[in-house]
Amino acid sequence: MRNSKVVSLEEAIRRSGLKSGQTISFHHHFRGGDKVVNLVVDKLAAMGFKDLKLAASSLSDVHAPLVEHIRNGVITGISTSGLRGALADAISHGLLKEPVVFRSHGGRGSAIASGELHIDVAFLGACSSDELGNATGHGAKSICGSLGYALPDARYASHVIVLTDDLVEYPNIPQSISAADVESVVVVDSVGDSSKIAAGAIRDSKNPRDILLAKQAAKVIINSGYFKDGFSIQTGTGGASLAAVKYIREEMIARGIKASFALGGITAHMVALHQEGLIGKLIDVQSFDRVAAESIFADAAHQEVSAVEYASGMHTGSATHALDIVILSALEVDTGFNVNVLVGSDGVIRGAIGGHQDTAADSALSIIVCPLLRGRIPCVVPRVTTLITPGSSVDVVVTEYGIAVNPLRPEVAERLVAAGLPVVDISELAAKAASVIGTPDPLPFGSQVVGVVMNRDGSVLDKIYNV
Repeated sequence: MRNSKVVSLEEAIRRSGLKSGQTISFHHHFRGGDKVVNLVVDKLAAMGFKDLKLAASSLSDVHAPLVEHIRNGVITGISTSGLRGALADAISHGLLKEPVVFRSHGGRGSAIASGELHIDVAFLGACSSDELGNATGHGAKSICGSLGYALPDARYASHVIVLTDDLVEYPNIPQSISAADVESVVVVDSVGDSSKIAAGAIRDSKNPRDILLAKQAAKVIINSGYFKDGFSIQTGTGGASLAAVKYIREEMIARGIKASFALGGITAHMVALHQEGLIGKLIDVQSFDRVAAESIFADAAHQEVSAVEYASGMHTGSATHALDIVILSALEVDTGFNVNVLVGSDGVIRGAIGGHQDTAADSALSIIVCPLLRGRIPCVVPRVTTLITPGSSVDVVVTEYGIAVNPLRPEVAERLVAAGLPVVDISELAAKAASVIGTPDPLPFGSQVVGVVMNRDGSVLDKIYNV
């Protein structure tokens, strides 16, 4: 093609004008199967770049090679929604001199759109692209579905490079990323392993405790006052959250109730309800498995949405503003209903903010589902290790030992009590956990700030110190 943008990765980087000290970005739609971040940063290191700031929508176990690039000074700053694995462990122990900036998905979208987080060069993996850069999450070699977290980068970055393992004939339509936003296209052997998208935090569960929690969460929804024809819903990726969908489905059929839409990271569970006619539309910022990834390209009622239009607190039209019910998980909840989903009981970073803050703040009813204990680790505590979602945004906490309702929502508590559900004070749950395992020793935090947790409005919520 006369106007082809296809070049080698090294040439694309040279054409971008990238300089040491600038900011590069990536998306995480391949989750644990991502191959773009390591490929690109290896090339940048070989080309002699230093002091780069890495702005990823999230990072996971597969990105452990970044540890050496931090040690060698190639990467000196990171902003992300989450960290996992060896990279997270090393940063938790003080590897990176600059604190990692943690933002929710909506917060990241807002920061990019406002210019607070400026991206010099975006490296965006796509499952297919034509020679001009019209790109999607569906290709011959791989599939990831929605590219919602890449869309703000494509729109607002100074320079955009699309990497793909399937170069197709022009025009590649319908496209997620428009050629109008793309400067270069790079063909690589593989952008990601699709089989590893549905891994890690995304899990079905046959654990009896998860099933009990799922049933209780479903009862909360059914008796909350928000379970009515036309309601909207988003579920998290934990076992209990996913299982709750099964029990909600049964009641929807029994009562003849249909949901208007489901939002967020879409799973096969939601696709199945949509195909049954129980959910009208699917708004998808990240496809969490192959079934969802296939559905978005086959069904006009299953739509991709950018991170900004999904959950930005600055965007008056973001989908979370129309959300009725969200079911979320937690590592810890404290007696003020504050939630931690990022830092483990050992002080090591091991999770992601994701859309937790965004959906909790905007939904009409936010439900946190977590066990009272995980092994010998309390999940309901006097004070969370790290504040991620403020208690003012959390309405209900469901555990196997009772359901706590935020005092800010007395009408919800009244409805649940009237339905015969075991509503208790959240302090009772914390006391119950303490009576079983005692009071844990304080965590051995140091004085180095390794992470700064941002609220979705751009203010600082908390700081994470080195272990």
